[in-house]
Amino acid sequence: MLDLTFPHLNDKQREAVFATDGPLLILAGAGSGKTTVLINKVAYLLKSKNVQPYNILAITFTNKAAAELKMRLENMLGVYAQDIWASTFHSACVKILRGNIKNLDYPSQFNIYDTADQLTVIKECLRELNLSDKNFPPKQVLSAISRAKDELLTPDLFEQTLGGDYRFGQISKIYHLYNRKLKRYGAVDFDDIIMLTVQLFEQYPDVLSLYQTKFKYVLVDEYQDTNHAQYRLVSLLAGKHRNLCVVGDDDQSIYKFRGADIENILGFEKQFPEAKVIKLEENYRSTQTILDAANNIIKNNIGRKGKQLWTSKGAGDKIILYKGQTEYDEARYIVQQIEQTATSYNDFAVLYRMNSQSRVIEDALTRAAIPYRVLGGLRFYDRKEIKDAIAYLRVVFNKGDNVSLKRIINEPKRGIGATTVEKVEQIAAREEIDMFEVCKNANRYPQLERAVVRVRQFTDVIERLNIIQQQPLDAFVQEVLIQTGYIPALEQENSVESVTRLENIYEFISSAKEYIHTTDTPTLGEFLENISLVADIDNYDETQNAVVLMTLHSAKGLEFPFVFIAGAEEGVFPSYLSFSSNDELEEERRLCYVGVTRAKEQLYITHAATRTLFGATKHNLLSRFVEEIPTELIDRPASHMTAQPKDISSIYIPVYNQSKTAKPSKQMMSFSTGETVLHKKFGRGIILKAVNVGNDYHLEIAFDSCGTKQLMAAYANLTKVEN
Repeated sequence: MLDLTFPHLNDKQREAVFATDGPLLILAGAGSGKTTVLINKVAYLLKSKNVQPYNILAITFTNKAAAELKMRLENMLGVYAQDIWASTFHSACVKILRGNIKNLDYPSQFNIYDTADQLTVIKECLRELNLSDKNFPPKQVLSAISRAKDELLTPDLFEQTLGGDYRFGQISKIYHLYNRKLKRYGAVDFDDIIMLTVQLFEQYPDVLSLYQTKFKYVLVDEYQDTNHAQYRLVSLLAGKHRNLCVVGDDDQSIYKFRGADIENILGFEKQFPEAKVIKLEENYRSTQTILDAANNIIKNNIGRKGKQLWTSKGAGDKIILYKGQTEYDEARYIVQQIEQTATSYNDFAVLYRMNSQSRVIEDALTRAAIPYRVLGGLRFYDRKEIKDAIAYLRVVFNKGDNVSLKRIINEPKRGIGATTVEKVEQIAAREEIDMFEVCKNANRYPQLERAVVRVRQFTDVIERLNIIQQQPLDAFVQEVLIQTGYIPALEQENSVESVTRLENIYEFISSAKEYIHTTDTPTLGEFLENISLVADIDNYDETQNAVVLMTLHSAKGLEFPFVFIAGAEEGVFPSYLSFSSNDELEEERRLCYVGVTRAKEQLYITHAATRTLFGATKHNLLSRFVEEIPTELIDRPASHMTAQPKDISSIYIPVYNQSKTAKPSKQMMSFSTGETVLHKKFGRGIILKAVNVGNDYHLEIAFDSCGTKQLMAAYANLTKVEN
């Protein structure tokens, strides 16, 4: 039985739960239990205010957060909670667009393009406009278009605003053509999902009225991360009832580079003068020492509302500040602390400002045989074979998707060369039809005479697959990859690489099977949509026993008992790019605040006297953010400095338990490519590469359980297995 007095909440949390009518700003400090407040607030609306679940829209920023919200609501309220719209901005908007996007002359079966697909279209535009990709790098052009869409600037508005400048005038032409192509291909990009929903609401008041009436209560999490388009969307949806509850922390606004506008949260009371403001300052995550450090860092920012985090957990241990001579010393120290402290490797996170900092740390962990994973690396869905599989499914779902068709029309090889594809593309552009239709009717076009049989075989397979689309999703995905020849081609190749790709393909098929169990009415379109909206953070598995390495930006929303912030130096963190702008420097300080507050029990901050990055060795001062922490909160262990190694064979030997220490001086066994070995942590694996380094071997091994690892044989304690 749900106790509607909520005795388990603190006073401020209860106040936030009970404040239901009118605009509400909940300033939720790091670790202050904002998800608990949101869940109990929804429960209170349903049970005490008699609000229907379908009248509530709860928006989060990640699928992981949305899934947690749904799960906890269902645990509390049962099936009654299933009708609540708890989703990300993009998922909610896709749901709205599926039923209404025809008003904007898009097909309801639109595909969602990722960055790689978008760049393909941008390159097409550059070719057609005779613009050099050196003068207009596709990534830069795409970034400009993305920013324009975040600001709700259509191609016409973009041209009116910036078209007077030659460069932006050319980009506006690309933007016009890019949008026309997306519409012709029946596709939208990630930014379109929000922008088109706003356009739909603004151009069709009856559609807006329908959703305004439906959503009597709108709750938005992580409001400090919203951009202008998201701000406009929320304002429109809440325009009728004005029961808008936004939860956020201005001190954790760190995504300006993605378009996030901190003024959305700082200016909430200007937009809604009648708004109630509640601060959640009691922290349930960290020790008071960690919170005191965070409070003293962030108080130096001017652009903030102001909070003072506190906890009843006690002071805890001091923050450990370590100085190494080089980044190699820094990495050695991190490894030593993990070895000496570890009960579970997944208790540790190493955070850094730039991805380039991870290499030396990864090498150190590898030599110590400590399992790790890099969050923010190549996503599963970004692997070639998975993108190929997705492209096949997209073409089956929407034959007008030229980008996906071009990706797989000759994958695996079926004798349809680049010249043929180019001719098909030219005919499609001239006749303003999609490439699939040209291929299907190739016999009508003399220039395709030599390729008729091959392209018709391709379209016949796609149309045959369309007919059997109603079978269970996982079986259908497998059938697609068999009938198109993709799986047979990998099986025939029979190489180490093809075996790995096959394993990934079958994992993809398993993901389709898992998806079936997460929804009542699984469809191909929804499966593709789900894939498109998955973020890397959604795939983070807290139970995997491995140290986590990631950038400070990626760490937001996560927590760990032990956290290392590496590279705390002027020019590294804060980045030298922030030195010329107070706004940029304040965002760097907020990033530091986020990093510090990820730690639950122990925070380590490390820096080096000299550091080599991007080929240049520099002597950096200690970060100003560390200088802002009171000295009584910091413990400085003695540094054990060593010279920077000249090559991999002379990198330090990690110091750890004697029982785990390898004996490099003993006679080393030899290793070669193709051998099967056993590792005590990673299990069985096949050696992909073996390089003799001095008195040791640097090995690249594909393990059955955890993928490819790079290890030094002297410290890996491998056992050979007879094949």
